[in-house]
Amino acid sequence: MRLAHGAVLLLFSAFLSYLIASAALSPRAYFEDRQPRPPAAAVDRELALLGADDRTPVLERFGHWAVRAVHGDLGRTVDGTSVNAEFGRRAGVSARLLLVGTVAGTGLGVLAGLWAAVRRHRLSDRALTVLSFLVLSVPTFVLALLLKESALWFNQSAGHTVIRYTGERTPGLTGSAWTQLRDRATHMALPAATVALGAIASYSRYQRAATLDVLGADHLRTAQAKGLTPGRALLRHGVRTSLIPLTTFFSFGFLTLFTGAVFTEEIFGWPGMGSWFMDSAQKGDINSVVAVDLFAAVTVLLAGFVADVLHAALDPRVREP
Repeated sequence: MRLAHGAVLLLFSAFLSYLIASAALSPRAYFEDRQPRPPAAAVDRELALLGADDRTPVLERFGHWAVRAVHGDLGRTVDGTSVNAEFGRRAGVSARLLLVGTVAGTGLGVLAGLWAAVRRHRLSDRALTVLSFLVLSVPTFVLALLLKESALWFNQSAGHTVIRYTGERTPGLTGSAWTQLRDRATHMALPAATVALGAIASYSRYQRAATLDVLGADHLRTAQAKGLTPGRALLRHGVRTSLIPLTTFFSFGFLTLFTGAVFTEEIFGWPGMGSWFMDSAQKGDINSVVAVDLFAAVTVLLAGFVADVLHAALDPRVREP
């Protein structure tokens, strides 16, 4: 049943994405703006090959696209390459960035929220609150630019490149597997930090509030009355309960992380789904834009599934018999 619901949501997302992309983008203008300007017949032929002929009703175009997509063919880009090939290459890049940024951001955010709740109203709690709201008030692209400029200043001060801030890896780099892995890790540091910082700020606030609710529960007050410190009582009897609300927040917040990754990839020159989306939108590439939207929809559905699994693991009351 859940799989059927996911398929229906994915189909609706694809239809809505195709409808909006067809209304907002103009692949015809992309071909007609070439120099020298191609003949009208050549433009019509290219649009027909793309399945983006604006003289055909959009519902009919979507039907043809959906039939091909069900058989694993997402069409062609306006540059004549396969959307499937480009999708596979870029999806792996974005998945690595989102995975690292999400795991680091969620883990550190939860730990920071627990720590702030135990030390509520102290200087450290207030400092974390100020820092969290400061990060949340800064747009993602501004945060990415600040980190990039900081890396540039640090490299200039050091006299050589210490922090990589452009691209996924160093072009033409040869060496052992360890050298390749280290190079990719240095390139990932700043983009992943950009994604993770927003997650840390958000999750720390939610986790702090959830933990404070748990700290006021009767069983935790009883544990403290028996001699346990608030921190020990929380770790033994309250952490599992305080994590339950975060599972729902995770599923809804994952789309925000993906949106942040769009700007992050563009600023740091990462060849992922975000930068592909920006380039495709500028070219009026409907098929590529819909492919990126499908990737976003799938990641959000998977995040929701993971959140439900975690919720069931943390709270046995919601498990199905």
